[in-house]
Amino acid sequence: MPTAPLPANPDPGSGPQHVAIIMDGNGRWAKARGLPRVAGHRRGADAVRRVVRGAGELGIPVLTLFAFSTENWTRPADEVADLMGLLRHYLRSELEELRKNGARLRVIGNREGLAADIVKDISEAESKTASNTRIDVNICINYGSRDEILRATRRLAQRVAAGEITADGIDQRSFERELLTAGLPDPDLLIRTSGEQRISNFLLWQCAYSELVFVDTLWPDFGKEHLERAIVEFRRRERRYGGIGK
Repeated sequence: MPTAPLPANPDPGSGPQHVAIIMDGNGRWAKARGLPRVAGHRRGADAVRRVVRGAGELGIPVLTLFAFSTENWTRPADEVADLMGLLRHYLRSELEELRKNGARLRVIGNREGLAADIVKDISEAESKTASNTRIDVNICINYGSRDEILRATRRLAQRVAAGEITADGIDQRSFERELLTAGLPDPDLLIRTSGEQRISNFLLWQCAYSELVFVDTLWPDFGKEHLERAIVEFRRRERRYGGIGK
């Protein structure tokens, strides 16, 4: 469906300020071409590069990408190994590209389940991009929202048991400070590629009032133009946050 182009200098007030993307369809992209699934993941890494660059050009301050979930460990061992290899490659090879795009990298997820060398690469990449200010790029790795919420709840329960806080003193802000996304604004727009229409345990708390846009394009084919179309759709929506609107 044709859409009107975004203005050359988008008004930041019209949003979105934070775009989250469930990057889906790598395996189907590869299968349709008679290729192994890892080929789809490799092309998906190219799409990450395009979208990070495009988001910066579109003036999006925060971009969050769902790369590897806590449930993805159940995939075949060789596919998981390939994905971890691609992650290592990305963390080591994309620093210059991130610098060019003014991107500050943050990895969100449970690092306890990752190999020691990957954890080291994550820390180094975050440190080397910490001074970039054009766009915050958050990549969710070994992330699951239910796990995140359970861990936050346990930490608050421990604080209550230790007498640091009272149960009645727990509110939304204190809960959000315990989440892995602490300090980030909630996503205004959540995009899922590949035609699937579910959020798959991704940012369940944070996306309570996000606008959802589902696109048929498989992730390896996704680019700046698809991001623009999703933003145009977002700007058509009336966001009421439980109210009655205008």
